[in-house]
Amino acid sequence: MERAVAERAAGAGDVPEATVARLPLYLSALSAFADAGLRTVSSEALAQAAGVGSAKLRKDLSHLGSYGTRGVGYEVAELHRHIADRLGLATRWHVVIVGIGNLGHALAGYAGFASRGFSVAGLFDDSPAVVGEVVSGLRVRPVADLAAVVREVAGTGGAVIGVLAVPAAQAQGVCDRMVAAGVTSVLNFAPAVLRVPEGVDVRGVDLASELQILAFHAQRKSSPRPAGPPSQDGGRRRAPATAPLVGEVV
Repeated sequence: MERAVAERAAGAGDVPEATVARLPLYLSALSAFADAGLRTVSSEALAQAAGVGSAKLRKDLSHLGSYGTRGVGYEVAELHRHIADRLGLATRWHVVIVGIGNLGHALAGYAGFASRGFSVAGLFDDSPAVVGEVVSGLRVRPVADLAAVVREVAGTGGAVIGVLAVPAAQAQGVCDRMVAAGVTSVLNFAPAVLRVPEGVDVRGVDLASELQILAFHAQRKSSPRPAGPPSQDGGRRRAPATAPLVGEVV
């Protein structure tokens, strides 16, 4: 499912999924360089700003047909435009958020949507205590109004991405309503695996799972390493500082 999202964004599936996942990093770094007034940037500087190796960056950009100029680097504005086009940002994207609890409130006020070319077209909830509330300048509407908003956006030539910020028990039902309304791209913050028909793409953001993964790595770093097997003299054998290469004489 997530592979389909990446391949469609890249165009015809000709760019590896891992490369597509890094394109927003390059785009953000290029935006910062443009704001600083830079017209060209070296692969080393762009890679450092994006937090990747320069060889990986050059390989990623070669998938887009962008090779830069030896001794000059990349044209910032041109490369930014090229990556934005490959990510599909030439389309007017609108976001609808369903579930206006604490997370929904935070997402509604997230400045990153506008700065990256997305606009929030509607906020939805079915709680009587929430419907009618004004959040970040938008009035929360009942979920029953979702289809009308999606049709309205489609009528202006825009496209809609649905954002699920509801409890896990409600996620599948709300997702079904999104799909019925015509939404074909869903960002799911609920800790639930969604079943969707062919042609509908889902990206999941499970904050609790990410925290658990970080906890695993933190625990591994803080735990003492197990001792090696006892040596013949009764002591403990120490592992070599670096593992030998295959076929290396040690």
